[in-house]
Amino acid sequence: MILKQAEAAEFATQFGQIAEHVDLAILGKGHQVRLVLAAFLAGGHILLEDAPGTGKTALARALAASVAASHSRIQFTPDMLPTDITGVTVYDQQTKEWDFHAGPVFANIVLADEINRASPKTQSALLEVMEEHQVSVDGVIHPVESPFLVIATQNPVEQAGTYKLPEAQLDRFLIKVSLGYPDKEATIKILSGASQPDLSKNLKAVVKAEEIISLGQMGLRNYVDEQIIRYVQQLAEATRLDEAVNLGVSTRAAIGMMRLAKVWAASQGRHYVLPDDIKTLAVPVWAHRIIMDADALFEGATAQSVVERALGEVPPPVDSQA
Repeated sequence: MILKQAEAAEFATQFGQIAEHVDLAILGKGHQVRLVLAAFLAGGHILLEDAPGTGKTALARALAASVAASHSRIQFTPDMLPTDITGVTVYDQQTKEWDFHAGPVFANIVLADEINRASPKTQSALLEVMEEHQVSVDGVIHPVESPFLVIATQNPVEQAGTYKLPEAQLDRFLIKVSLGYPDKEATIKILSGASQPDLSKNLKAVVKAEEIISLGQMGLRNYVDEQIIRYVQQLAEATRLDEAVNLGVSTRAAIGMMRLAKVWAASQGRHYVLPDDIKTLAVPVWAHRIIMDADALFEGATAQSVVERALGEVPPPVDSQA
């Protein structure tokens, strides 16, 4: 059933209340907070990449604290093993049976802090659970509960002791967001409360896990005109044909764009998606998935410039409407 305007208005109200609550701990980053929340409701995972001390971990904690659901934090290190994340099967000598001891990935919201410090083998332990919402240990499948969200953080500045995320894992993150430094007014407020720098510890849950699931399902019922679908397809094709690219936007990335655009439009109080929604989301959803040509990188080209070039070359539909 297609989302109605009254339902879109209700969605926008609830979405705004949760976003404002999270924003209490992340001052001056309203747009990034709304992007992260929309990705959560769309059923995607989030990669936060920025310099140290910009609030990546605080944002993840604030979102987890705002939802009455289980959450865990994994501090990634080079010596971490895949079983440290997924769990391990242990033989119980008293019962003479094998018992599965679940790892920290078995939570509704999982904060993977400094994910690029773990080895590629350990990082790959997240591939199955991020895509299939299940973990396979010793041939036995263990599903995780819904909703399920992985918020990973990484520092792009310090490269010592880090490992680049595999392309297959990058493609499983719905969006990549950089917080950046706060503006002047937000900085003053932060410094005024410097005695308690992590405001996320004071947040209380304002929404239940069941409500997150139903809210996400409501947003995904939003209407998308066929011309918008063709627009997304043409943009994805444009990134693949760009001379600076070795591998453009994947089909998974295009599907993720459609899902997030529906939720994003509903968060604006609309029961239909506009081309401007696609333009707003294109860089956060697609830039981190594009594999650039080495020569183009040497000449200064970036994945973001590829997405922006596609937006400039592909004309948006002008008469699409709900």
